[in-house]
Amino acid sequence: MATSYDYAPLFRSSIGFDRVFNLLENAQRARSISDWPPYDIVKTGDDSYRISIAVAGFAQDDLDITFQSNLLTVTGKKQDTANDGYLHRGIAGRPFEHRFELADHVRVNAAGLNNGLLSIELVREIPEALKPRKISIQGSQALSSSRPAQIEAQQAA
Repeated sequence: MATSYDYAPLFRSSIGFDRVFNLLENAQRARSISDWPPYDIVKTGDDSYRISIAVAGFAQDDLDITFQSNLLTVTGKKQDTANDGYLHRGIAGRPFEHRFELADHVRVNAAGLNNGLLSIELVREIPEALKPRKISIQGSQALSSSRPAQIEAQQAA
């Protein structure tokens, strides 16, 4: 049973949360998409993450990873192979696409394919301008001497 939520009342009463509501709507739509192949998301450090996707049967050339404006897309499409000789085909080779919405300042650091697992290393790098910084507290004398000079009303006219 699919449940649909209307976020319109929240848009009317909040400012600056558009991206959050868009993420909620996208997550709600994404539920209908297949979860194949299975994947894990692991936090490997304070600012590092790893996405592991089980891609058994896919070669490195069959996989594509793209990152654009906070959206990481992993697609897989096997090269066409002949079906002769198979008595049973249990290893799925159907095309897939996984989309991961990444937070601001998260970038892809590396990707590797080992033993049928595609591992994508992510790291969050906050720019220096956005990091918290220590503000020194000055005495009252330092503040009064750093006041800008004011022009008197008669001189300004």
